[in-house]
Amino acid sequence: MARLVVQHQNQPSFSLLPSSLSDFNGIRLTNHIQCRRKVCPPKGALHVTASGEKKILMMGGTRFIGVFLARLLVKEGHQVTLFTRGKAAITQQLPGESDEDYAEFSSKVLHLKGDRKDFEFVKISLAAEGFDVVYDINGREAVEVEPILDALPNLQQYIYCSSAGVYKKSDLLPHCETDAVDPKSRHKGKLETESFLDSRGVNWTSIRPVYIYGPLNYNPVEEWFFHRLKAGRPIPIPNSGIQITQLGHVKDLAKAFLLVLSNEKASKQVFNISGEKYVTFDGLARACAKVTLKICLQNGKKRNRKLKNFMKWLEFYDYLHVFVLCLCLIGCWVS
Repeated sequence: MARLVVQHQNQPSFSLLPSSLSDFNGIRLTNHIQCRRKVCPPKGALHVTASGEKKILMMGGTRFIGVFLARLLVKEGHQVTLFTRGKAAITQQLPGESDEDYAEFSSKVLHLKGDRKDFEFVKISLAAEGFDVVYDINGREAVEVEPILDALPNLQQYIYCSSAGVYKKSDLLPHCETDAVDPKSRHKGKLETESFLDSRGVNWTSIRPVYIYGPLNYNPVEEWFFHRLKAGRPIPIPNSGIQITQLGHVKDLAKAFLLVLSNEKASKQVFNISGEKYVTFDGLARACAKVTLKICLQNGKKRNRKLKNFMKWLEFYDYLHVFVLCLCLIGCWVS
C-alpha cells in the first residue's frame, strides 16, 4: 500500500520574471484524427466556477510545470498529492519565493511514491486514496492513463498536458485546436491519450503548449541560446530565419491549467497555450543577443549532426492560434 509523506526542502531564493495572462477559449475534440481545418471560434472568456476544495492528484510535478502549478492549487485551498518515483526532491523553493511562503507550501504537499508504469500498484494505491481531480503532467501514452481511470470511477475531471507538436504540418497558419493532427508525430502518444480520454466518457481537458520557458526549465529552449552567446559562439538559425514561432512562460501555463479546473466550459476541450506574440527565429536570437549585448548570428548551413538535430527540433512546431497568454516580453525585445 502506498504512503502519503509530507516533504520539506530548503532551497535558496532567486528573482522571478513577470508574466501576464489573458482570456482563452477552445474547441471540443470529437474525432480520433482531426482531418479538416475548421473555422476558429471567436475569442471568449472562460470564467472559473466555484469548485470548493478538491483532493487533487498530480502525476509528476517536481521538475518544471507542476512545480508552479502545485503552488497555485495549494493557494486555492486544494489538497495536492504528487505521484512520482521519488528520485527528485518533492518540493523545491521557487525563484523569488520567500522562505516563509516556501515552508508553508511544502508543509501542505503530500507525496505518493511509485512508478506509473506499474499499473497494478497504480490501481491499488489510487483506489485506496481516492481523488477528485487528476492533473497528468508527465503522461505520454494512453496505456498509462487507463489504470488511473479504472482506480478512480468517481473522478470529476482529468486534466492532461498534451503538446502542440501533434498538429500536421500545414501552409495554413496559425493552427487552431480543430486543425488536422499527425498520427505519426513524435507526440502521437499524447494524441492517442486525448482520444482515449474522450472514448472513456470522462470529463477531460487537454492543454497543448508550444515552447515553454522560465525558471527550472530542464529542456534547452531559451537556455541553449544564452549558453551559446556566453561562450562567444554563433547561434545557428534554421533556414532563412524568418519563420515564426511562439513561446510561453511557465507561470502563464500554470495559470491556464488552474483556470480549467472545475470549469464547465473546459469540459472535453482542447486548448492551445502559448504566448500571444509571434517571433521569428532570427528575432529570438537577436533578442537573446540584445540582452547579453552580443550579436552572434549564423546561417545554419554548416553545422554538425548535433546542431542539425537541434534545428529540426526548433522547426517542429508551427505557430498557433491561441486565446490565453499575453506574453509581451519577447515582443518588446524584438522591437
